[in-house]
Amino acid sequence: MTRIHPAAIVSAEAELDSSVSVGPYAVIGPGVQVGAGTTIGSHAILKGPTVIGRDNRIFGFAVIGEDPQDKKYGGEPTRLEIGDRNTFREFCSVHRGTVQDKGVTRVGNDNWIMAYVHIAHDCVVANDVICSNNTTLAGHVQVGDHVICSGFSAIHQFCRLGAHSFLGGFAAITRDVPPYVMVAGTPTAPHGINTEGLKRRGFSPEQLRNLKDAYRILYRDGLQLAEARDRIALLAETQSELRILVEFIDSSERSLIR
Repeated sequence: MTRIHPAAIVSAEAELDSSVSVGPYAVIGPGVQVGAGTTIGSHAILKGPTVIGRDNRIFGFAVIGEDPQDKKYGGEPTRLEIGDRNTFREFCSVHRGTVQDKGVTRVGNDNWIMAYVHIAHDCVVANDVICSNNTTLAGHVQVGDHVICSGFSAIHQFCRLGAHSFLGGFAAITRDVPPYVMVAGTPTAPHGINTEGLKRRGFSPEQLRNLKDAYRILYRDGLQLAEARDRIALLAETQSELRILVEFIDSSERSLIR
């Protein structure tokens, strides 16, 4: 039998694996699917259509899969998809997508989402991301692998955070943050590459030197963005770690924080 506290309210149209644990006063609505090993804390609210993978931890008072905060939303059956081994701490909110985008909000695997974090409609959060307390992702934000958002970070609609980037506390992001780059301050500005994080993830001294050279080209040599991009692209032909940086620049629509 699924381990459901008798004080929880679980819709007959929800699908929970038999190993799922549900705490008292949690509410799980129709259209919610929850995978094996997931725990749902007291007073948490899950609303569908939402698919949640394996071994997730959803703490008390979190709200997962609620309607998007978008005035254009008209009750369409949009979705939320969550992968495996994520942690959502107290009072987190993650909203479903809108038909103005792809109709789905996605959260990948192994993410650590701290208390009071908000992930808005149509966001895409990749893998191994840390969002510290009170981080706010507005609609349509894309977050790459291994990004760290410090407390009270605020990310504007449609912005992207490149893989391995780092946001300092209270960062206000209104343009794209390139992969590997640390940003902080008011107004938010670049402050080098995320050296410590990259070391922890196994980047070699040579790769770190290459990334620091690319950062200098992008931010310190006084080049126009197009010229800096071309110089980095030449280096990327033999330095594979730079390729995602070039691809990120090429696909940026809001411009980069520079």
